[in-house]
Amino acid sequence: MKLFRVITSFCLIFGATVSVAQTPKPKRINRAIELLQQGQPIYYSGSHSGTAGTFEQGKLDAQTFADYISYDMEAAPYDIAGLAAYMQGLVAGGPTRTGHRTPAVIVNVPVRGTDEASVRANAWMFEQVLGTGVHGILLVHADTPGAVRALVEAVRYPNREQGVGQSGLKEGTRGAHGAAMAAKIWGVSTEEYMQKADPWPLNPNGELLIGVKIEDKVALSNVEETLKVPGIGFGEGGPGDMALSLGVKGGDPRLLAAEARIFAAAQSHKLAWIGITPNHTAEDIKAGFMIGSGEKTAEAGRKVTNRAMPY
Repeated sequence: MKLFRVITSFCLIFGATVSVAQTPKPKRINRAIELLQQGQPIYYSGSHSGTAGTFEQGKLDAQTFADYISYDMEAAPYDIAGLAAYMQGLVAGGPTRTGHRTPAVIVNVPVRGTDEASVRANAWMFEQVLGTGVHGILLVHADTPGAVRALVEAVRYPNREQGVGQSGLKEGTRGAHGAAMAAKIWGVSTEEYMQKADPWPLNPNGELLIGVKIEDKVALSNVEETLKVPGIGFGEGGPGDMALSLGVKGGDPRLLAAEARIFAAAQSHKLAWIGITPNHTAEDIKAGFMIGSGEKTAEAGRKVTNRAMPY
């Protein structure tokens, strides 16, 4: 009996050791940034599919295949209570298969980047969204450099210094209120949250991924200057809205030329750009696109780049 207890204890200890050894140890809070730092393309789920803002949906999505979740508030309702419940559900359903507390969540906020004044007037939305503990924001219809600067300033605390003075960027305007709730989602102290809640790669230690959407002819005319603004980490073109803005249909040479111009500007500033498709995954990655959507695309893309498990 004594020998049995010894063997059993040994097995339990050994098993626990193996379990601990196999548990991934994330290098960052934001999985998407962690992968981009490694030069790995990333894949998302959600967006205009209308991610449900409920605690239970968050629990389910905690084990997503995706590297980040695109949470839509542009075409879907602006519901902060629902977003907060969703983030709490992600924590309850975690950790993720990669050992992160939650998947990264990037929100399409309903503020349109038509001009600087509009973005500054609606900066309260960015504060409320970030206060739920999300990991990034995508600005739709990012038409002007001023609008994008206003976004970057709105998501930063005033004591962050990187990039201030470059391309007209001023110090951050985000207030301290809301940091405590966001810190609980990230699983860090309020002080640590306020240090880490800053745009990457502008701040190498930042955990926020800030993006822009270039999707109309005004944005197209300013794209080279807009994408110079420090603090942007990723983006995409919006071919559907761009076609409407240009008055053309899909496949039109003018639309294709617009998409090529946008991508060239993104590459010149080393931004991770959305454009990996399920049917041309290898070609898209070779061309330099770094972000795709859907499980099929993710499965194919991870094979192309030999991404190590766990995904």
